[in-house]
Amino acid sequence: MGKKIVVIAASPRKGGNSELLCDQFICGATEAGHQTEKICLQDRHINYCTACDACQGNGGKCVQKDDMAEILDKMISADVIVMATPVYFYTMNAQMKTVIDRTYARYTAVSNKEMYFIMTAAVGNKNLLERTLESFRGFTACLTGAKEKGAIYGTGAWNKGDIKKSPTLAQAYEMGKNV
Repeated sequence: MGKKIVVIAASPRKGGNSELLCDQFICGATEAGHQTEKICLQDRHINYCTACDACQGNGGKCVQKDDMAEILDKMISADVIVMATPVYFYTMNAQMKTVIDRTYARYTAVSNKEMYFIMTAAVGNKNLLERTLESFRGFTACLTGAKEKGAIYGTGAWNKGDIKKSPTLAQAYEMGKNV
């Protein structure tokens, strides 16, 4: 039986480079028999964590009324989480960081997950994306039993669609197929 995969696409651009890589990952994973769902953050309303700490005293229910509770439920029920972000100033974008911060309400329930990371950036040197990967690793270090399974570095992708000329499209497909 296939795994349940949730893909969180943080690109603010519909059809942006990181989202295109997500689509290829999903294509490979679906072909391999896994159940996939893509959550596009540009279509969601997610507030910033206000550090009110109410969630820690009420069983993990955030007091904010937005889309994060649904996203967090999906993260908790998934076997595999794929987090994809464009890289701005050498780190993940605000949309992805906001999702990570908002897991605080129930982050201990996001356990035993296989984690994949997709990063796209205008720079051509993948070593410059290591800061972004370390930020993702900082998050997963707080999750019990999280296992990093792969990372895709979509470099040289400044304009929308630039990633279509990159071998990372095939890498994303193969990574999804081999979940």
